[in-house]
Amino acid sequence: MKAGFISIIGRPNSGKSTLVNQLVGSYLSIVTPKAQTTRKNITAVLTENNYQIILLDTPGILKPEHKLHETMLEQIKKSIDDADVLVILIDGLKFNNLKFYLNSRFYELVSTSKKPTLAAINKIDLINDNTIIEKLINELKKETFLNETFAISAILGTNIDLLKDTIVKYLPESDFFYEDDLISTLPIKFFVAEIIRENIYKLFSEEIPYSTEVSIREFKERSLGKWYILAEIIVEKSSQKKIIIGKNGDKIKELGKIAREQIQEYLHKEIYLELFVKTRKNWRKNITYLKSFGYLK
Repeated sequence: MKAGFISIIGRPNSGKSTLVNQLVGSYLSIVTPKAQTTRKNITAVLTENNYQIILLDTPGILKPEHKLHETMLEQIKKSIDDADVLVILIDGLKFNNLKFYLNSRFYELVSTSKKPTLAAINKIDLINDNTIIEKLINELKKETFLNETFAISAILGTNIDLLKDTIVKYLPESDFFYEDDLISTLPIKFFVAEIIRENIYKLFSEEIPYSTEVSIREFKERSLGKWYILAEIIVEKSSQKKIIIGKNGDKIKELGKIAREQIQEYLHKEIYLELFVKTRKNWRKNITYLKSFGYLK
């Protein structure tokens, strides 16, 4: 039996969440065209045959602009420290040099970790040029700390099984950490909040999604009738609150309708969903708020 923790790291919008969803075969992580959608390490569990892969979908590597970004970077570092195997996911449309791609801090961490490290060039379905793909692979082969390199399409599933088999090859021998049927260590309320947050990314533009947090204040499971969920949408400015509510409440009604349908599909239960919008000035820079939302301990 084999089991171990896999840290998937890369820049924002490189396809980390799509890869996790593809490997597990279930929709666990937010996937949108916008960058920086993943803020916390998402722990997914894949158990097959005689192995268990525990996947850590991490936030994207970025230049920190506030305290929230700093906590996200610390989560990436912790996932590297905790991992048995590292997977560097690379956006094939934006890559030329690994040290520049990861930035010097994270390049130093992965290159000196002495852990099995795989590199996967993603989005080959959008490149459509084997010469370019080969050039990218040859560039990565210069990095002596990389054990193996792959070219994949996370969204189409191209070479995902090959990547998975290689991860298994490097897993340490171990008993399983979790029950066979578990697909995530995170609570249901987390995924309910993520469904709401994902739709905020889809419905609103500019700074709105990045200034928003979703907190589940009540979650009542009922043996009879609909389950009750009360969610607070936190924003930084009163002007943002007005945008999310919309004229005569039209935008928050639209958000509630879409989110409710998706949450019902996820829970396989009918729900009554209430959404409220609250302003918490500069919450992304406030340690107290970040602790209350689970970004800091």
